[in-house]
Amino acid sequence: MTSSAASAPAAAPPALEGRGRNLGLALLAFTITFWAWNMIAPLGVSYAQELGLDSTQQSLLVATPVIVGSLGRIVTGALTDRFGGRLMFTVLTAFSAIPVLLVMWAGDAGSYALLIVFGFLLGIAGTTFAVGIPFVNAWYDPTRRGFATGLFGAGMGGTALSAFFTPRFVQWFGYDATHWIMAIALVVVAAVVWLFMRDAPTWKPNTDKVLPKLAAASKLAVTWQMAFLYAITFGGFVAFSTYLPTYLHEVYTYDLADAGARTAGFAIAAVIARPLGGVLSDRIGPAKVLMISLAGTAVMAVVETFVPPPEIPAGASFVLMAGFLGLGTGAVFTWVAQKSPAERVGTVTGIVGAAGGLGGYFPPLVMGATYGATGNYVLGLLLLCIAALVALVFTIFLARRTPKENAAG
Repeated sequence: MTSSAASAPAAAPPALEGRGRNLGLALLAFTITFWAWNMIAPLGVSYAQELGLDSTQQSLLVATPVIVGSLGRIVTGALTDRFGGRLMFTVLTAFSAIPVLLVMWAGDAGSYALLIVFGFLLGIAGTTFAVGIPFVNAWYDPTRRGFATGLFGAGMGGTALSAFFTPRFVQWFGYDATHWIMAIALVVVAAVVWLFMRDAPTWKPNTDKVLPKLAAASKLAVTWQMAFLYAITFGGFVAFSTYLPTYLHEVYTYDLADAGARTAGFAIAAVIARPLGGVLSDRIGPAKVLMISLAGTAVMAVVETFVPPPEIPAGASFVLMAGFLGLGTGAVFTWVAQKSPAERVGTVTGIVGAAGGLGGYFPPLVMGATYGATGNYVLGLLLLCIAALVALVFTIFLARRTPKENAAG
């Protein structure tokens, strides 16, 4: 009773009054940078037609930004522990404007090689996820972190905005103007973040050197447990949100704008489901939510191998797939918040976030390669089903083991 009473005041200090505003600003920065991160994918079909790319080259182009957006999270997560979310959000959001304009220049030059190089740099925009999780965690007490991280994670809806608006902006304003609009928006949001965002008063900088911090986080079992699960859930979302325009064009012959609109619907479903996954995880536990997520993902992957007819059957299958993946992403980071040491949340988040991004990098390459070899996507979808089932078995094992670990602790 003494320890519970002593810890109660620290759960909700009066200084947390600004948490809603700061969560909103983090969500804004995450959304706009994710839009920028995903700018190549909605135009992938157009690039392929203009540059004469085959399916493998096109897959590599749309997947390349994921590399830096994934691996870069390891560094940005560790740096956030040291410098705080306000500075990191400002710097990364502003800097992301540069590769956006470089991609524009590469597209104007008609250079596939430059698009790959600058698409690689565009991945910087995808690293803000590892900034937001520790930033939001510091503002919310443990009983509300599932909700808070889930709501912040809804910023992955930036991919939906990009899928819907990027091809339309190109139609309405032109290719160059679209990239200038995004670059200016990034700079404006960076300024707003710097002026109005604040780090939580309970947050304290971790001044340990980055490499030792990464080494310490890599020794935690939770880091690799959650990395694997996030590689399946968030990786599945990233893979579909980047490759779905191509998939819909090849399988259902939709044009660029129509494929983008349907991809936006996929992403919106995942965005809505992510905070729901966090809230449910607060109530029934992240393991149960993950089990639902992974089982549903496996089933829907099989359903999609039968190529449901458009519009409603196909649309429903992809929306359900997105919903299950969204639930899983919310559940994983509730589990991260529950199991990670407070001073290591940023570093663990960086590694787990990197795994999620890398989980989204390889499937588009596999999809492109299998389509080129077989003329369909059945093998790629079956591989997703198998991966989800393996993750489901692992989650069940982890859920049974965790109570024993807690008892031992």
